[in-house]
Amino acid sequence: MTAVRKSATVSCPFCSTLNRVDLGRAGSGPKCGKCGKPLRLDRPLAVTDRDFERVVEGSDVPVLVDFHADWCGPCKIMAPTIDQVAHDRMGEVLVVKLDTDRNPQTSMRFNIRGIPCLIVFSDGREAGREVGAVPRQRIDALLDAALAGR
Repeated sequence: MTAVRKSATVSCPFCSTLNRVDLGRAGSGPKCGKCGKPLRLDRPLAVTDRDFERVVEGSDVPVLVDFHADWCGPCKIMAPTIDQVAHDRMGEVLVVKLDTDRNPQTSMRFNIRGIPCLIVFSDGREAGREVGAVPRQRIDALLDAALAGR
């Protein structure tokens, strides 16, 4: 029986280069192919209008996108929970954050009307959505449903 390779495309937080990362080896500290700095997959990674599609469509695992804004109180309340999801489910899912103020094209494309808005993408398509501050159990249920549908 051969292991199923799970990989994702992520943007380097230092030089913005897109990197293909083997999620099975996420714990061993992947590095950017251009600048050599660490790609920390145990925390949410920032995405932008420019790289959103490549990151979401370039993933073999579900991608949880946190649509947020710096000024949003409920977004700030949710941030530690989103951080913990990224840590606990590293290698199983990819967690990214998109600032809706700085990235209006993607926000409009997905009809984001309230934040925080969590959308799970599976195979590049929306698989589920939660709007507002939600408990961790609802986030896990969203991710589990996306994993079960693969």
